[in-house]
Amino acid sequence: MGRIGIPELLIILAIIILIFGASRLPEIGRGIGKGIRNFKDATKEGTEEERRKTGTEA
Repeated sequence: MGRIGIPELLIILAIIILIFGASRLPEIGRGIGKGIRNFKDATKEGTEEERRKTGTEA
């Protein structure tokens, strides 16, 4: 399997616009951004808790 290139990404974007409509894309983007931010925060908190348990500092 090859890598995803620009033409493939444009086709995927066009399909997403057809399914959701252009007006909903910013809303979907914000939701995805919040989800990624929450995931990063959760993983960061997890590593800080592990450091506290083991007594090591970074």
